[in-house]
Amino acid sequence: MTPTIEYIPETGSTNADLLARIAGGELVPEGHWLVADRQTAGRGRQGRSWIDAPGNFMGSTVVRLHERDPSPATLSFVAALAVYETVVPHVGAPQSLMLKWPNDVLLAGAKFCGLLLEMAQGAVVIGIGVNLAAAPEIEGRKTDALAGLSRDAFAEGLAAQLALELQRWREFGPEPIMRRWQAAAHKPGTPLGVHGREGEQLSGTFDGLDAAGALRLKLPDGTVQVIHAGDVMLEDG
Repeated sequence: MTPTIEYIPETGSTNADLLARIAGGELVPEGHWLVADRQTAGRGRQGRSWIDAPGNFMGSTVVRLHERDPSPATLSFVAALAVYETVVPHVGAPQSLMLKWPNDVLLAGAKFCGLLLEMAQGAVVIGIGVNLAAAPEIEGRKTDALAGLSRDAFAEGLAAQLALELQRWREFGPEPIMRRWQAAAHKPGTPLGVHGREGEQLSGTFDGLDAAGALRLKLPDGTVQVIHAGDVMLEDG
């Protein structure tokens, strides 16, 4: 299906808009994107806000789940890879671009992209925010922006790349996707700090992903803990 992009001047949240359309019975087709010039209530993971800026990308799309599709949980890797592949030709030093579990894309070690996936009646709404023109300040985190790429050109490239990655995901399963993700991510042995949902804090090193895409964290005593959700920070080794 050829992607279509619907541009709107302003909204609260493109994810919330698509979720509301689906809840209202509208059959939003897979490959349809809703892209806003401005968001007033953008959302990130774990209830955080996503701060926009003029010229940045704020958009959402829908993946319609089929009976034989791989686990929807692995769509976060599909979306992150789509962003990575769209951006990497425009980065002067490709090695400065890195994926971080669970769904961050870093530029020179700084956050410049956020992803939010939400389930909705047999579909997944994928929201993506990318700093193209400006990097809003986030307390406690470094941020960066990718200069020199227009919002509309990025939107078209991302829509096409996500369609390609979804085709690969369905045809070959999640394993090749996760192998590609790991090749572009922090290397095994990278020191990580993990803040869990219950407030627990762990330190260890990256030991790859399990078959379901969960993070394997090797603790100082040599045991491995599998992390299914939480905030991950790169630590100085």
